[in-house]
Amino acid sequence: MQILLAATVVVPLLGAVAALLPAPPGLKGHHPDQAVLRHGVTVTGLVLALTIALAIGFDRAHPARMQGTTDISWIPALGIRIHLGIDGVSLPLLVLTALLTFLCALYSYFKMPEGPSPKAFVALILVLEAGTLASFAVLDLVLFFLAFETVLIPMYFLIARWGGEDRERAAWRFILYTLLGSVVMLLGLLLIGVKGGTFDMVALATDNGSGLSHSTQLIAVLAIGTGLAVKAPMWPLHSWLPDAHTAAPTVGSVLLAGVLLKMGTYGFVRILLPIAPDGVHTFAPYLAAFAVVGIIYGSLACLALARSGGKGDLKRLIAYSSVGHMGFVLLGIATLTPTGINGALFANIAHGLITGLLFFLVGAIKDRHGTSDLDTLSGATGAALYGRAPRLGGLLAFAAVASLGLPGLAGFWGEMLAMLGSFRPADGLSRPAYLTFMALAGFGTLLTAAYMLVVIRRVCMGGNGSQDTGLAVHPGASGTAVADVRTYELAAWTPLVALTVLAGLWPAALLGLTDPAVQQLLGGN
Repeated sequence: MQILLAATVVVPLLGAVAALLPAPPGLKGHHPDQAVLRHGVTVTGLVLALTIALAIGFDRAHPARMQGTTDISWIPALGIRIHLGIDGVSLPLLVLTALLTFLCALYSYFKMPEGPSPKAFVALILVLEAGTLASFAVLDLVLFFLAFETVLIPMYFLIARWGGEDRERAAWRFILYTLLGSVVMLLGLLLIGVKGGTFDMVALATDNGSGLSHSTQLIAVLAIGTGLAVKAPMWPLHSWLPDAHTAAPTVGSVLLAGVLLKMGTYGFVRILLPIAPDGVHTFAPYLAAFAVVGIIYGSLACLALARSGGKGDLKRLIAYSSVGHMGFVLLGIATLTPTGINGALFANIAHGLITGLLFFLVGAIKDRHGTSDLDTLSGATGAALYGRAPRLGGLLAFAAVASLGLPGLAGFWGEMLAMLGSFRPADGLSRPAYLTFMALAGFGTLLTAAYMLVVIRRVCMGGNGSQDTGLAVHPGASGTAVADVRTYELAAWTPLVALTVLAGLWPAALLGLTDPAVQQLLGGN
Protein backbone atom coordinates (compact mmCIF):
# COMPACT_ATOMS: atom_id res chain seq x y z
CA MET A 1 0.00 0.00 0.00
CA GLN A 2 2.79 2.42 0.89
CA ILE A 3 4.60 1.86 -2.42
CA LEU A 4 1.33 1.96 -4.38
CA LEU A 5 0.32 5.34 -2.95
CA ALA A 6 3.76 6.86 -3.49
CA ALA A 7 3.84 5.52 -7.05
CA THR A 8 0.37 6.93 -7.73
CA VAL A 9 1.66 10.44 -7.03
CA VAL A 10 5.10 10.08 -8.65
CA VAL A 11 4.28 8.17 -11.87
CA PRO A 12 2.38 11.06 -13.53
CA LEU A 13 5.32 13.41 -12.88
CA LEU A 14 7.76 10.94 -14.42
CA GLY A 15 5.35 10.46 -17.30
CA ALA A 16 5.19 14.22 -17.87
CA VAL A 17 8.98 14.39 -18.15
CA ALA A 18 9.05 11.39 -20.50
CA ALA A 19 6.35 12.98 -22.69
CA LEU A 20 8.70 15.85 -23.52
CA LEU A 21 11.52 13.52 -24.61
CA PRO A 22 11.90 12.35 -28.24
CA ALA A 23 9.99 9.14 -28.86
CA PRO A 24 11.90 6.08 -30.10
CA PRO A 25 11.37 5.66 -33.86
CA GLY A 26 9.59 2.34 -33.45
CA LEU A 27 6.90 3.89 -31.26
CA LYS A 28 5.97 6.82 -33.49
CA GLY A 29 3.26 4.94 -35.39
CA HIS A 30 1.75 6.41 -38.52
CA HIS A 31 2.17 9.96 -37.27
CA PRO A 32 4.75 11.43 -34.85
CA ASP A 33 1.99 12.81 -32.60
CA GLN A 34 0.53 9.35 -32.05
CA ALA A 35 3.43 8.25 -29.87
CA VAL A 36 3.02 10.96 -27.25
CA LEU A 37 -0.78 10.66 -27.20
CA ARG A 38 -0.44 6.91 -26.75
CA HIS A 39 2.07 7.62 -23.99
CA GLY A 40 -0.54 9.75 -22.21
CA VAL A 41 -3.10 6.94 -22.38
CA THR A 42 -0.53 4.43 -21.10
CA VAL A 43 0.64 6.51 -18.14
CA THR A 44 -2.85 7.56 -17.04
CA GLY A 45 -3.99 3.96 -17.46
CA LEU A 46 -1.16 2.82 -15.21
CA VAL A 47 -2.10 5.41 -12.60
CA LEU A 48 -5.72 4.26 -12.75
CA ALA A 49 -4.56 0.66 -12.24
CA LEU A 50 -2.54 1.78 -9.21
CA THR A 51 -5.52 3.53 -7.64
CA ILE A 52 -7.74 0.51 -8.27
CA ALA A 53 -5.09 -1.64 -6.57
CA LEU A 54 -5.14 0.83 -3.66
CA ALA A 55 -8.92 0.51 -3.46
CA ILE A 56 -8.75 -3.29 -3.52
CA GLY A 57 -6.06 -3.37 -0.83
CA PHE A 58 -7.77 -0.74 1.32
CA ASP A 59 -8.85 -2.05 4.73
CA ARG A 60 -12.58 -1.36 4.63
CA ALA A 61 -12.95 -2.53 8.22
CA HIS A 62 -10.99 0.56 9.35
CA PRO A 63 -11.70 3.34 6.80
CA ALA A 64 -11.04 6.07 9.37
CA ARG A 65 -7.42 4.98 9.76
CA MET A 66 -4.73 6.46 7.52
CA GLN A 67 -3.41 3.71 5.24
CA GLY A 68 -0.50 3.40 2.84
CA THR A 69 1.36 6.05 4.82
CA THR A 70 4.78 7.46 4.01
CA ASP A 71 6.36 9.85 6.52
CA ILE A 72 9.81 11.19 5.66
CA SER A 73 11.52 14.34 6.94
CA TRP A 74 11.91 16.82 4.09
CA ILE A 75 12.84 20.23 5.55
CA PRO A 76 13.78 19.56 9.20
CA ALA A 77 14.43 23.22 10.02
CA LEU A 78 10.78 24.04 9.30
CA GLY A 79 9.33 20.73 10.43
CA ILE A 80 8.00 19.96 6.94
CA ARG A 81 7.64 16.28 6.09
CA ILE A 82 6.72 14.23 3.04
CA HIS A 83 3.69 12.68 4.67
CA LEU A 84 1.26 10.69 2.52
CA GLY A 85 -1.79 8.64 3.47
CA ILE A 86 -5.39 7.89 2.50
CA ASP A 87 -8.58 7.16 4.38
CA GLY A 88 -12.25 6.78 3.47
CA VAL A 89 -12.52 10.48 2.62
CA SER A 90 -9.59 10.70 0.21
CA LEU A 91 -9.68 7.27 -1.49
CA PRO A 92 -12.83 7.91 -3.61
CA LEU A 93 -11.42 11.25 -4.78
CA LEU A 94 -8.14 9.58 -5.69
CA VAL A 95 -9.92 6.99 -7.83
CA LEU A 96 -12.19 9.63 -9.41
CA THR A 97 -9.17 11.74 -10.39
CA ALA A 98 -7.35 8.80 -11.96
CA LEU A 99 -10.48 7.65 -13.82
CA LEU A 100 -11.38 11.04 -15.30
CA THR A 101 -7.78 11.75 -16.32
CA PHE A 102 -7.50 8.38 -18.07
CA LEU A 103 -10.80 8.92 -19.89
CA CYS A 104 -9.64 12.40 -20.97
CA ALA A 105 -6.35 10.96 -22.27
CA LEU A 106 -8.24 8.24 -24.14
CA TYR A 107 -10.65 10.77 -25.63
CA SER A 108 -7.78 13.06 -26.65
CA TYR A 109 -5.98 10.22 -28.43
CA PHE A 110 -8.81 10.15 -30.96
CA LYS A 111 -9.93 13.78 -30.70
CA MET A 112 -6.93 15.98 -29.93
CA PRO A 113 -7.98 19.61 -29.35
CA GLU A 114 -6.61 22.13 -31.81
CA GLY A 115 -3.50 23.86 -30.56
CA PRO A 116 0.26 23.52 -30.19
CA SER A 117 2.32 20.34 -29.92
CA PRO A 118 0.66 17.29 -28.36
CA LYS A 119 3.84 16.81 -26.33
CA ALA A 120 3.10 19.86 -24.23
CA PHE A 121 -0.59 18.92 -24.00
CA VAL A 122 0.11 15.43 -22.64
CA ALA A 123 2.79 16.72 -20.24
CA LEU A 124 0.39 19.33 -18.84
CA ILE A 125 -2.37 16.75 -18.37
CA LEU A 126 0.03 14.52 -16.44
CA VAL A 127 1.32 17.37 -14.25
CA LEU A 128 -2.29 18.33 -13.55
CA GLU A 129 -3.04 14.75 -12.53
CA ALA A 130 0.01 14.56 -10.28
CA GLY A 131 -0.90 17.80 -8.48
CA THR A 132 -4.49 16.75 -7.96
CA LEU A 133 -3.62 13.28 -6.70
CA ALA A 134 -1.05 14.77 -4.34
CA SER A 135 -3.64 17.23 -2.97
CA PHE A 136 -5.81 14.29 -1.90
CA ALA A 137 -2.91 12.18 -0.57
CA VAL A 138 -0.61 14.55 1.34
CA LEU A 139 -0.94 15.03 5.10
CA ASP A 140 1.31 18.07 5.55
CA LEU A 141 -0.11 21.59 5.29
CA VAL A 142 2.83 22.96 3.28
CA LEU A 143 2.78 20.01 0.88
CA PHE A 144 -0.97 20.45 0.49
CA PHE A 145 -0.43 24.06 -0.52
CA LEU A 146 2.29 23.12 -3.02
CA ALA A 147 0.12 20.41 -4.56
CA PHE A 148 -2.87 22.77 -4.55
CA GLU A 149 -0.83 25.31 -6.52
CA THR A 150 0.72 22.78 -8.89
CA VAL A 151 -2.54 22.34 -10.78
CA LEU A 152 -2.96 26.05 -11.58
CA ILE A 153 -0.21 26.41 -14.18
CA PRO A 154 -1.14 23.38 -16.35
CA MET A 155 -4.82 24.35 -16.29
CA TYR A 156 -3.93 27.92 -17.24
CA PHE A 157 -2.01 26.72 -20.31
CA LEU A 158 -4.68 24.17 -21.26
CA ILE A 159 -7.21 27.01 -21.42
CA ALA A 160 -4.90 29.63 -22.95
CA ARG A 161 -3.32 27.44 -25.64
CA TRP A 162 -5.94 24.80 -26.47
CA GLY A 163 -9.10 26.69 -25.56
CA GLY A 164 -11.71 28.32 -27.74
CA GLU A 165 -12.92 31.86 -28.21
CA ASP A 166 -11.76 34.44 -25.63
CA ARG A 167 -9.40 31.87 -24.11
CA GLU A 168 -6.69 34.34 -23.07
CA ARG A 169 -9.06 36.43 -20.98
CA ALA A 170 -10.63 33.34 -19.41
CA ALA A 171 -7.21 31.87 -18.57
CA TRP A 172 -6.05 35.11 -16.93
CA ARG A 173 -9.22 35.36 -14.83
CA PHE A 174 -8.76 31.77 -13.72
CA ILE A 175 -5.14 32.20 -12.68
CA LEU A 176 -5.61 35.60 -11.00
CA TYR A 177 -8.63 34.56 -8.95
CA THR A 178 -7.10 31.29 -7.79
CA LEU A 179 -3.66 32.74 -7.09
CA LEU A 180 -5.08 35.57 -5.01
CA GLY A 181 -7.16 33.08 -3.06
CA SER A 182 -4.12 30.87 -2.58
CA VAL A 183 -2.03 33.71 -1.15
CA VAL A 184 -4.65 34.30 1.54
CA MET A 185 -4.91 30.56 2.17
CA LEU A 186 -1.13 30.26 2.61
CA LEU A 187 -1.20 32.86 5.39
CA GLY A 188 -3.83 30.84 7.21
CA LEU A 189 -1.91 27.57 6.80
CA LEU A 190 1.27 29.18 8.14
CA LEU A 191 -0.66 30.61 11.07
CA ILE A 192 -1.94 27.16 12.01
CA GLY A 193 1.50 25.60 11.60
CA VAL A 194 3.23 28.21 13.73
CA LYS A 195 0.61 28.36 16.48
CA GLY A 196 0.01 24.61 16.48
CA GLY A 197 3.71 23.75 16.50
CA THR A 198 3.48 21.41 13.51
CA PHE A 199 2.31 21.27 9.89
CA ASP A 200 1.25 17.64 10.20
CA MET A 201 -2.47 17.33 9.50
CA VAL A 202 -2.91 14.12 11.45
CA ALA A 203 -1.30 15.54 14.60
CA LEU A 204 -3.29 18.77 14.31
CA ALA A 205 -6.54 16.86 13.72
CA THR A 206 -5.84 14.67 16.76
CA ASP A 207 -5.52 17.81 18.91
CA ASN A 208 -8.90 18.92 17.47
CA GLY A 209 -8.06 22.59 17.87
CA SER A 210 -6.99 22.36 21.52
CA GLY A 211 -3.63 23.96 20.74
CA LEU A 212 -5.16 26.92 18.90
CA SER A 213 -6.90 29.85 20.56
CA HIS A 214 -10.37 30.86 19.45
CA SER A 215 -9.11 34.02 17.75
CA THR A 216 -6.41 32.03 15.94
CA GLN A 217 -9.02 29.61 14.69
CA LEU A 218 -11.26 32.43 13.48
CA ILE A 219 -8.45 34.06 11.49
CA ALA A 220 -7.27 30.73 10.10
CA VAL A 221 -10.76 29.66 9.00
CA LEU A 222 -11.39 33.02 7.36
CA ALA A 223 -8.07 32.97 5.48
CA ILE A 224 -7.99 29.30 4.49
CA GLY A 225 -11.71 29.21 3.83
CA THR A 226 -11.44 32.13 1.40
CA GLY A 227 -8.79 30.34 -0.65
CA LEU A 228 -10.74 27.10 -0.64
CA ALA A 229 -14.00 28.88 -1.48
CA VAL A 230 -12.47 30.37 -4.63
CA LYS A 231 -11.59 26.90 -5.87
CA ALA A 232 -14.89 25.32 -4.74
CA PRO A 233 -16.31 27.73 -6.18
CA MET A 234 -18.57 29.49 -3.68
CA TRP A 235 -20.77 32.45 -4.58
CA PRO A 236 -19.71 35.29 -4.94
CA LEU A 237 -16.14 34.07 -5.63
CA HIS A 238 -17.27 31.98 -8.59
CA SER A 239 -17.13 34.48 -11.46
CA TRP A 240 -13.96 32.99 -12.96
CA LEU A 241 -15.65 29.63 -13.50
CA PRO A 242 -18.15 30.20 -16.36
CA ASP A 243 -15.53 31.91 -18.54
CA ALA A 244 -12.94 29.21 -17.83
CA HIS A 245 -15.36 26.40 -18.68
CA THR A 246 -16.67 28.10 -21.80
CA ALA A 247 -13.18 28.72 -23.20
CA ALA A 248 -11.50 25.47 -22.08
CA PRO A 249 -11.15 22.47 -24.40
CA THR A 250 -13.47 19.56 -23.66
CA VAL A 251 -10.99 17.61 -21.54
CA GLY A 252 -10.03 20.80 -19.70
CA SER A 253 -13.66 21.36 -18.74
CA VAL A 254 -14.06 17.74 -17.66
CA LEU A 255 -11.02 17.90 -15.36
CA LEU A 256 -11.84 21.36 -14.06
CA ALA A 257 -15.39 20.42 -13.08
CA GLY A 258 -14.79 16.79 -12.22
CA VAL A 259 -11.61 17.11 -10.17
CA LEU A 260 -10.25 20.61 -9.50
CA LEU A 261 -13.40 21.97 -7.86
CA LYS A 262 -13.27 19.08 -5.39
CA MET A 263 -9.93 20.26 -4.04
CA GLY A 264 -11.61 23.24 -2.41
CA THR A 265 -14.39 21.32 -0.66
CA TYR A 266 -11.94 18.56 0.31
CA GLY A 267 -9.82 21.18 2.08
CA PHE A 268 -12.80 22.23 4.19
CA VAL A 269 -13.32 18.64 5.36
CA ARG A 270 -9.69 17.56 5.71
CA ILE A 271 -8.16 20.73 7.19
CA LEU A 272 -10.68 23.13 8.68
CA LEU A 273 -13.26 20.81 10.29
CA PRO A 274 -10.84 18.81 12.47
CA ILE A 275 -8.09 21.40 13.01
CA ALA A 276 -10.13 24.55 13.73
CA PRO A 277 -13.56 23.28 14.87
CA ASP A 278 -14.44 26.35 16.96
CA GLY A 279 -13.69 28.71 14.10
CA VAL A 280 -15.69 26.58 11.65
CA HIS A 281 -18.62 26.50 14.07
CA THR A 282 -18.63 30.30 14.20
CA PHE A 283 -18.58 30.73 10.42
CA ALA A 284 -20.81 27.72 9.55
CA PRO A 285 -24.09 29.72 9.28
CA TYR A 286 -22.44 32.21 6.93
CA LEU A 287 -21.02 29.37 4.82
CA ALA A 288 -24.47 27.82 4.65
CA ALA A 289 -26.02 31.14 3.62
CA PHE A 290 -23.48 31.67 0.83
CA ALA A 291 -24.01 28.06 -0.26
CA VAL A 292 -27.77 28.49 -0.55
CA VAL A 293 -27.40 31.77 -2.44
CA GLY A 294 -25.09 29.91 -4.81
CA ILE A 295 -27.68 27.16 -5.31
CA ILE A 296 -30.44 29.63 -6.19
CA TYR A 297 -28.17 31.95 -8.19
CA GLY A 298 -26.64 29.13 -10.23
CA SER A 299 -30.04 27.63 -10.99
CA LEU A 300 -31.58 30.98 -12.01
CA ALA A 301 -28.57 31.75 -14.23
CA CYS A 302 -28.97 28.35 -15.90
CA LEU A 303 -32.69 28.88 -16.38
CA ALA A 304 -32.03 32.28 -17.95
CA LEU A 305 -29.42 30.79 -20.31
CA ALA A 306 -31.69 27.88 -21.22
CA ARG A 307 -34.52 30.23 -22.23
CA SER A 308 -32.49 33.11 -23.67
CA GLY A 309 -32.63 34.31 -27.24
CA GLY A 310 -29.21 34.29 -28.87
CA LYS A 311 -27.12 34.30 -25.68
CA GLY A 312 -27.64 30.81 -24.26
CA ASP A 313 -24.45 28.73 -24.45
CA LEU A 314 -24.85 25.10 -23.39
CA LYS A 315 -21.29 24.84 -22.10
CA ARG A 316 -21.72 28.00 -20.04
CA LEU A 317 -25.00 26.67 -18.69
CA ILE A 318 -23.31 23.49 -17.43
CA ALA A 319 -20.63 25.67 -15.82
CA TYR A 320 -23.23 27.68 -13.91
CA SER A 321 -24.92 24.43 -12.88
CA SER A 322 -21.67 23.54 -11.08
CA VAL A 323 -22.06 26.64 -8.91
CA GLY A 324 -25.42 25.31 -7.77
CA HIS A 325 -24.32 21.72 -7.30
CA MET A 326 -21.22 22.68 -5.36
CA GLY A 327 -23.50 24.84 -3.22
CA PHE A 328 -25.10 21.62 -1.96
CA VAL A 329 -21.63 20.31 -1.08
CA LEU A 330 -20.86 23.45 0.91
CA LEU A 331 -24.28 23.36 2.59
CA GLY A 332 -23.67 19.78 3.70
CA ILE A 333 -20.31 20.76 5.18
CA ALA A 334 -21.85 23.78 6.91
CA THR A 335 -24.30 21.58 8.85
CA LEU A 336 -21.30 20.17 10.80
CA THR A 337 -23.16 16.86 11.10
CA PRO A 338 -22.03 13.43 9.91
CA THR A 339 -25.15 13.22 7.72
CA GLY A 340 -24.51 16.54 5.99
CA ILE A 341 -20.77 16.01 5.54
CA ASN A 342 -21.27 12.49 4.18
CA GLY A 343 -23.79 13.98 1.78
CA ALA A 344 -21.24 16.61 0.75
CA LEU A 345 -18.59 13.96 0.05
CA PHE A 346 -21.10 11.86 -1.89
CA ALA A 347 -22.20 14.90 -3.89
CA ASN A 348 -18.55 15.61 -4.69
CA ILE A 349 -18.15 12.23 -6.37
CA ALA A 350 -21.56 12.38 -8.05
CA HIS A 351 -20.85 15.83 -9.47
CA GLY A 352 -17.51 14.64 -10.84
CA LEU A 353 -19.14 11.72 -12.65
CA ILE A 354 -22.23 13.51 -13.96
CA THR A 355 -20.77 16.89 -14.86
CA GLY A 356 -17.73 15.21 -16.38
CA LEU A 357 -20.11 13.25 -18.62
CA LEU A 358 -22.09 16.41 -19.44
CA PHE A 359 -18.97 18.28 -20.57
CA PHE A 360 -17.90 15.31 -22.69
CA LEU A 361 -21.33 15.30 -24.35
CA VAL A 362 -21.44 19.06 -24.88
CA GLY A 363 -17.96 18.89 -26.38
CA ALA A 364 -19.12 16.19 -28.79
CA ILE A 365 -22.17 18.24 -29.78
CA LYS A 366 -19.99 21.30 -30.34
CA ASP A 367 -17.60 19.27 -32.50
CA ARG A 368 -20.50 18.14 -34.68
CA HIS A 369 -22.23 21.51 -35.02
CA GLY A 370 -19.33 23.90 -34.57
CA THR A 371 -21.19 25.67 -31.76
CA SER A 372 -22.71 25.13 -28.33
CA ASP A 373 -25.19 28.01 -28.73
CA LEU A 374 -28.60 26.79 -27.61
CA ASP A 375 -30.57 28.78 -30.17
CA THR A 376 -28.51 27.26 -32.98
CA LEU A 377 -28.74 23.77 -31.52
CA SER A 378 -32.51 24.03 -31.12
CA GLY A 379 -32.92 25.46 -34.61
CA ALA A 380 -32.83 23.78 -37.99
CA THR A 381 -29.16 22.81 -37.76
CA GLY A 382 -29.17 20.87 -34.52
CA ALA A 383 -32.82 20.21 -33.72
CA ALA A 384 -34.27 16.83 -32.83
CA LEU A 385 -31.07 15.20 -31.65
CA TYR A 386 -33.16 12.15 -30.76
CA GLY A 387 -33.98 11.68 -34.44
CA ARG A 388 -30.57 12.60 -35.89
CA ALA A 389 -28.29 10.97 -33.30
CA PRO A 390 -30.48 8.95 -30.90
CA ARG A 391 -27.69 7.51 -28.77
CA LEU A 392 -26.07 10.93 -28.31
CA GLY A 393 -29.45 12.44 -27.48
CA GLY A 394 -30.24 9.62 -25.07
CA LEU A 395 -26.93 10.05 -23.25
CA LEU A 396 -27.47 13.81 -22.95
CA ALA A 397 -30.95 13.22 -21.53
CA PHE A 398 -29.55 10.64 -19.09
CA ALA A 399 -26.84 13.02 -17.87
CA ALA A 400 -29.38 15.84 -17.54
CA VAL A 401 -31.82 13.85 -15.40
CA ALA A 402 -28.90 12.55 -13.31
CA SER A 403 -27.80 16.15 -12.77
CA LEU A 404 -31.25 17.24 -11.62
CA GLY A 405 -31.14 14.57 -8.89
CA LEU A 406 -33.43 11.82 -10.14
CA PRO A 407 -33.80 9.14 -7.43
CA GLY A 408 -31.88 6.01 -8.34
CA LEU A 409 -28.97 7.95 -9.83
CA ALA A 410 -25.88 9.34 -8.10
CA GLY A 411 -27.01 12.98 -8.08
CA PHE A 412 -29.89 12.28 -5.72
CA TRP A 413 -28.14 11.08 -2.56
CA GLY A 414 -25.68 13.90 -1.96
CA GLU A 415 -28.29 16.64 -2.26
CA MET A 416 -30.82 14.73 -0.17
CA LEU A 417 -28.31 14.09 2.63
CA ALA A 418 -27.13 17.71 2.59
CA MET A 419 -30.71 18.90 3.08
CA LEU A 420 -31.35 16.22 5.71
CA GLY A 421 -28.30 17.48 7.62
CA SER A 422 -29.79 20.97 7.46
CA PHE A 423 -33.01 19.66 9.01
CA ARG A 424 -31.13 18.93 12.22
CA PRO A 425 -27.77 20.79 12.24
CA ALA A 426 -25.04 20.43 14.84
CA ASP A 427 -25.59 21.63 18.39
CA GLY A 428 -25.19 25.39 18.77
CA LEU A 429 -26.35 26.18 15.23
CA SER A 430 -29.70 27.91 14.71
CA ARG A 431 -32.19 25.29 13.59
CA PRO A 432 -34.73 27.84 12.22
CA ALA A 433 -32.00 29.35 10.06
CA TYR A 434 -30.97 25.94 8.74
CA LEU A 435 -34.58 24.96 8.09
CA THR A 436 -34.80 28.08 5.96
CA PHE A 437 -31.60 27.06 4.16
CA MET A 438 -33.07 23.58 3.60
CA ALA A 439 -36.26 25.03 2.10
CA LEU A 440 -34.32 27.30 -0.23
CA ALA A 441 -32.07 24.42 -1.29
CA GLY A 442 -35.17 22.35 -2.00
CA PHE A 443 -36.49 25.17 -4.19
CA GLY A 444 -33.13 25.11 -5.97
CA THR A 445 -33.70 21.46 -6.91
CA LEU A 446 -36.96 22.47 -8.58
CA LEU A 447 -35.16 25.16 -10.57
CA THR A 448 -32.53 22.60 -11.56
CA ALA A 449 -35.22 20.29 -12.87
CA ALA A 450 -36.75 23.19 -14.79
CA TYR A 451 -33.64 24.25 -16.68
CA MET A 452 -32.46 20.71 -17.37
CA LEU A 453 -35.84 19.79 -18.84
CA VAL A 454 -35.71 22.91 -21.01
CA VAL A 455 -32.28 21.83 -22.26
CA ILE A 456 -33.58 18.35 -23.10
CA ARG A 457 -36.58 19.80 -24.91
CA ARG A 458 -34.56 22.28 -26.96
CA VAL A 459 -31.50 20.21 -27.84
CA CYS A 460 -32.84 16.66 -27.94
CA MET A 461 -36.43 17.22 -29.08
CA GLY A 462 -36.03 20.37 -31.16
CA GLY A 463 -38.08 22.52 -28.81
CA ASN A 464 -38.26 26.24 -29.66
CA GLY A 465 -37.02 25.43 -33.13
CA SER A 466 -40.08 26.90 -34.85
CA GLN A 467 -39.85 30.03 -32.70
CA ASP A 468 -36.12 30.54 -33.14
CA THR A 469 -35.81 29.88 -36.87
CA GLY A 470 -39.28 29.90 -38.29
CA LEU A 471 -38.94 26.24 -39.31
CA ALA A 472 -41.11 23.40 -38.13
CA VAL A 473 -38.98 20.90 -36.34
CA HIS A 474 -39.74 17.39 -35.13
CA PRO A 475 -37.68 14.37 -34.08
CA GLY A 476 -37.63 12.96 -37.56
CA ALA A 477 -36.87 16.22 -39.30
CA SER A 478 -34.60 16.01 -42.28
CA GLY A 479 -31.45 18.09 -42.54
CA THR A 480 -27.76 17.89 -42.10
CA ALA A 481 -26.73 14.45 -40.86
CA VAL A 482 -25.30 14.28 -37.35
CA ALA A 483 -22.81 11.56 -36.45
CA ASP A 484 -24.03 9.45 -33.57
CA VAL A 485 -21.83 8.22 -30.72
CA ARG A 486 -18.49 7.01 -32.01
CA THR A 487 -16.66 3.98 -30.61
CA TYR A 488 -14.00 5.95 -28.75
CA GLU A 489 -16.66 8.25 -27.29
CA LEU A 490 -18.61 5.24 -26.07
CA ALA A 491 -15.45 3.86 -24.45
CA ALA A 492 -14.79 7.18 -22.67
CA TRP A 493 -18.36 7.75 -21.51
CA THR A 494 -19.60 4.27 -20.55
CA PRO A 495 -17.68 4.11 -17.22
CA LEU A 496 -19.24 7.41 -16.13
CA VAL A 497 -22.74 6.20 -17.01
CA ALA A 498 -22.20 2.88 -15.22
CA LEU A 499 -20.80 4.49 -12.06
CA THR A 500 -23.62 7.06 -11.98
CA VAL A 501 -26.14 4.23 -11.94
CA LEU A 502 -24.13 2.10 -9.52
CA ALA A 503 -23.65 4.93 -7.01
CA GLY A 504 -27.34 5.77 -7.24
CA LEU A 505 -28.49 2.19 -6.62
CA TRP A 506 -25.82 1.27 -4.06
CA PRO A 507 -24.86 4.42 -2.11
CA ALA A 508 -23.63 2.34 0.83
CA ALA A 509 -20.53 1.43 -1.16
CA LEU A 510 -19.33 5.03 -0.84
CA LEU A 511 -21.01 6.04 2.40
CA GLY A 512 -19.54 3.01 4.15
CA LEU A 513 -16.08 4.40 3.41
CA THR A 514 -16.72 8.03 4.28
CA ASP A 515 -18.88 7.78 7.41
CA PRO A 516 -16.32 6.35 9.88
CA ALA A 517 -13.68 8.80 8.62
CA VAL A 518 -16.11 11.71 8.96
CA GLN A 519 -17.01 10.64 12.49
CA GLN A 520 -13.34 10.69 13.41
CA LEU A 521 -12.71 14.06 11.75
CA LEU A 522 -15.57 15.51 13.79
CA GLY A 523 -13.97 14.28 16.98
CA GLY A 524 -16.29 11.34 17.42
CA ASN A 525 -19.46 13.43 17.39
